[in-house]
Amino acid sequence: MSISIRLICILCSGLLLTGCANLSAGNLFSHYSAQNESVYQSVKVGNYQQAVEELPEQIAGDILDNFERGRVFYLDEQYPQSKSSFELSDKAVRIEQDKAIISLSNTASSIGSLATNDNLDIYQPSDYELGFLHLYLGLNYLQKNSIEGALVEMRRANQVQENARKVREKELEAAQEQMKSQGLSPNLGSILANYPDAGKTLQAVQNGYLLYLSALLYEADGNLNDAYVDYRRALAVAPDNIAVFDGARRVARNLGMNQDLVQLEKRYGKGKPIPKGQSRVIFIEEQGIVQARQGWKQTLPIFDSRGGSAWYSIALPYYPTNVTPYPMPLQINGAKVQSSLLADVNLMAKNDLSEKMPSLILRQALRVVAKEQLRREATNGDDVGNLIFNVWNTLTEQPDTRSWQTLPASIYSASQLVAAGKQQVVLDGQSYTFSVKEGQTALVWLSRQGSHATIWHKQLGTL
Repeated sequence: MSISIRLICILCSGLLLTGCANLSAGNLFSHYSAQNESVYQSVKVGNYQQAVEELPEQIAGDILDNFERGRVFYLDEQYPQSKSSFELSDKAVRIEQDKAIISLSNTASSIGSLATNDNLDIYQPSDYELGFLHLYLGLNYLQKNSIEGALVEMRRANQVQENARKVREKELEAAQEQMKSQGLSPNLGSILANYPDAGKTLQAVQNGYLLYLSALLYEADGNLNDAYVDYRRALAVAPDNIAVFDGARRVARNLGMNQDLVQLEKRYGKGKPIPKGQSRVIFIEEQGIVQARQGWKQTLPIFDSRGGSAWYSIALPYYPTNVTPYPMPLQINGAKVQSSLLADVNLMAKNDLSEKMPSLILRQALRVVAKEQLRREATNGDDVGNLIFNVWNTLTEQPDTRSWQTLPASIYSASQLVAAGKQQVVLDGQSYTFSVKEGQTALVWLSRQGSHATIWHKQLGTL
């Protein structure tokens, strides 16, 4: 057998060790963001139906593929398909979590990825993505009027949030101490929730959207104690959000938490019950689409002691610096809705990549060492073998740009008093009408990308 043929056989055998979990031509010679580009762009401009039609069958495995499918189906108002897709993701996540820390399948996948790129490894979702998985499962239940089902998912999501906070507790406390040393006062929500006040560090690991929605649903279900816990936690993450404060103050008053209420009203002002003849509308508004990871690639030569050389491509993901335009504000009954930031998904995504970067760089170094050893043993100075190896390495070294790319870029919330009865919401020329009874509260949920939006409402009763 010639050296070049032997080299090809060795390279192919490395791929067979992956067990074909994520083995495809796309993952070998491209990366996730490139393969998912058409879906991403369709969602970005609000063409949800087109995005559904462009959904691929298999790119990144059951976890990430079904994250994307569940989200796109939800935006296209195909709620049964959305729920089914998220349930498949949930099942796949639990299967991976139940595996031993080191298993034969994961080890084989890792060996194959060292011969090619990290896209062949089984996708490990980030904490913020797992939180959104349960959040959207909860929204699927809520959309079908099952607060009970939604609260089950909120509890599961909160477990993810708490685990994430505990893992990063020292980092958050260090950020808190730094803020204090700079003369910055802690926010009231952090004090009430016994959270470290770490500014944007806390916002990057805790999802204010999830915490606020959880609190709101607990309150609507009459579980005021759990509602107050999550309102305080949401206030720690989004201390300037008026809707979050309004909920925290409302529940503190109903629970008789007088000491907390004094602190809240001192910081934010006193609230008033819903006036006679009026109602409350709470808005949760998703805007845009989270940035997709892009790939950075650099090819460098490495020489050995025998005078041989090979070209090695180093490929890493990064987030480009983009400015997301703020859309035209919502209007209800002709009045502008004053929204406040609840969660910044771009911040969460960038923080997650920063945390993963050291291990990604280490994997790159290990891959170069493994490939160089493989080249020396297989080619033994053969020019044809070196050429084959260089071409193989250049084509297959791809950055790991996998992440949940159809999530919103940011989430805002608002709480507004309106005259009871029929309501009309207008956004970018799109109109939506509903009614709310006197003294009661309705939730309006919407997600808008481009000039299009998915919108629905639910009655929350008397809060």
